[in-house]
Amino acid sequence: MMPSATTKRRTVKTRMLEVEHRDQRPMDLDGVAYPFRSDALAGRRALVCGASGGIGAATAKAIAAAGADVTVAARGADALNDLVEVLSGLGPGQHAVHAVDLEDADAIDGMVAALLDNGPIHILVNNAGGPPGGPLLGAPPEDFLRPFQRHLHASHRLVRGLAPGMEAEGYGRILQIISTSVKEPIPNLGVSNTLRGAMASWAKSLSRELAPCITINNVLPGFTDTPRLGSLAASIHAKTGRSLEDVQRGWLDQVPIDRLIHPMETAIALTYLALPAAGAIRGVSLAVDGGRLRSI
Repeated sequence: MMPSATTKRRTVKTRMLEVEHRDQRPMDLDGVAYPFRSDALAGRRALVCGASGGIGAATAKAIAAAGADVTVAARGADALNDLVEVLSGLGPGQHAVHAVDLEDADAIDGMVAALLDNGPIHILVNNAGGPPGGPLLGAPPEDFLRPFQRHLHASHRLVRGLAPGMEAEGYGRILQIISTSVKEPIPNLGVSNTLRGAMASWAKSLSRELAPCITINNVLPGFTDTPRLGSLAASIHAKTGRSLEDVQRGWLDQVPIDRLIHPMETAIALTYLALPAAGAIRGVSLAVDGGRLRSI
């Protein structure tokens, strides 16, 4: 018996839905299912600092996969060039490299000027390497200078340079990658705890001053599977004598999911905060920590 016209229409519709479902399956990005559309940030330009590795590199990938044009910044040009090759395969955006030392104010101003020559930046991700671990009382005052320069001073300089363009465009997203130590200081990370708290307070203050179209938020990574975590363990071992295994086990004992966080998990949270849909989220510090924090 020949199928009716109604049956044919249902068959065609079913096949279309199957194709649509296949097209909407999440991309696998560094082993993590990527949840956003490939054009979610199309037409937006992003600057991701500290992008040569770890969470910074993962964030550059996640934002590029959403369709943005991404400029990656850090001191090491070779790692950035390798990253841009990867970004070019993730989305339709045009990507660029800017090698810069975030402790050099003149270099930051030069980068901002060069970026603005090609139009405004819509998304700024502030991120830089953290200071060595160790007890706070063991840190002389000069140990605070360089970390504050590449974090707080650099972030403030970048915001002052880029926020006017965001306001003129009617769209801005400023994001800081900080640490859960903002809410609960981590033992033997005295300088880092102090620095992260200052960054969070700075961002919260700006959330009351920036134009309505610009949001500013912090993401607080927990114990994340990056080279930074390994270097912190080595630093704590050198300063306290605790074994590396003891340091690492002490960290995981605090995490209910009993594993390290994948950098891409944090990057996806940052990418969501960069989307238009996140326009009502402003001045928050979002933990991506596997439940480590005990505070409400």
